Amino acid sequence: MGEPGVWGEVTAGLGVSRPVLVARLLELDAAGALTTAHVRAGAQVGGVTARTVWRWLEAARTEGRVERRRRARLELSDHEWEVLAQAGGNVAVLHRHLKQAGGQVPSLASLYRVVRRDLDAGRVLPDRAVVRREREEQQTRQALADLALAGPREGGAAKAETRRLPHPATAAVEGGPSEGSGALVGVALPAGARLVRTSSVRTVAEAVGQAMAVQGAVCVFGDPGRGKTVAVRMALHAVPPGWKVTWVPVPVRPSVAGMRRAVFDALALPGRFPHTSALADAAVAGALGEARVLVVDEAQRLPVPCLEYLQSLWDHPDTRITLVLCGAGSERVLARLPHLASRIGAWQEVPRLTRAEAAEAMTAFHPLWRTIPAPDLTWIDQSCAHGTLRTWAALTAHLQNALLTTTDAAVDRVLLGRLFQRVAPPL
Repeated sequence: MGEPGVWGEVTAGLGVSRPVLVARLLELDAAGALTTAHVRAGAQVGGVTARTVWRWLEAARTEGRVERRRRARLELSDHEWEVLAQAGGNVAVLHRHLKQAGGQVPSLASLYRVVRRDLDAGRVLPDRAVVRREREEQQTRQALADLALAGPREGGAAKAETRRLPHPATAAVEGGPSEGSGALVGVALPAGARLVRTSSVRTVAEAVGQAMAVQGAVCVFGDPGRGKTVAVRMALHAVPPGWKVTWVPVPVRPSVAGMRRAVFDALALPGRFPHTSALADAAVAGALGEARVLVVDEAQRLPVPCLEYLQSLWDHPDTRITLVLCGAGSERVLARLPHLASRIGAWQEVPRLTRAEAAEAMTAFHPLWRTIPAPDLTWIDQSCAHGTLRTWAALTAHLQNALLTTTDAAVDRVLLGRLFQRVAPPL
């Protein structure tokens, strides 16, 4: 009876992590020397039960996993955040809304934790009056655009003042291509497709135009595939005279040195890359002395030191740049650097297309969709695309290929359902 107490005193100061313990036990198992005593001893030094250690070993043998299985992170959609904003931040109202919508609903305590986590990370919950006013303003802008009164026309109103820069996207043809080839540089489209100026493109163009007017910064964010990069490219397709646009690619596993080299190469500066950071910074600052829009796509991959480097370029007294940070999750990355986040003049989200907007946009996007009734387009969006432009483009390419390679193929729900499986990832 005294042995456990003595053993406890011996192992009281010991401690070992799960990967190290499991690796050692697997070595003993491979040598055929693993015993129950080994497992009990490992449980003692690991601070767990022997049953837990046996479970760790089983997971390592069958799954090759020596770490804890990560739990799925609970995230709120943009629509759910809007419901929460309209409720004045009342999480209980959001919980009732989710119950009415049906499906799997997290507990009220879990919702409180998720909302508090995202608010602490920098997510801003607007006031109900602000949400209502923004919605009314957006509806007004949409109505003016539908009436073709959103901007000056040739031979119509007088030109705007020099300080009030025109929206860069006004040169793009609504519902049509932005260039003679029917596409923008850096934007891949299915054959026969045309760029469409959706409401998201117009709001991004407005945000970027306002940032250019004050040489400020804008963050364009939203879930992957919603068309953020395309919207920014359409917005910057025709910038005012005297302005230049530079797209800076984010390196893989970026560092400050890598970002400095990426900016240097994107500016196409003459000569070789300087051998010291001071010379490189001086060359970059000199090139940024003219009016320029600096676009950093996939900004969500940037660590804090790289964000500080971009802020130093923007804050440099000799530079004249408008900074556009674009990417899915870029708004959360900027929350890591409050000094830069506080300088962002516009946080522009690119939402999903509504079902009505998706049907209208797709008929203008490609002639294939003009032959399909509006209810079927709504069914496609509800069943597969979910308002995501990238999914619609992939589905268009698959539908084209099916019609070209299959004799007497008919565009019906059977064919579309089969194509859905190619577009959607396996669950």
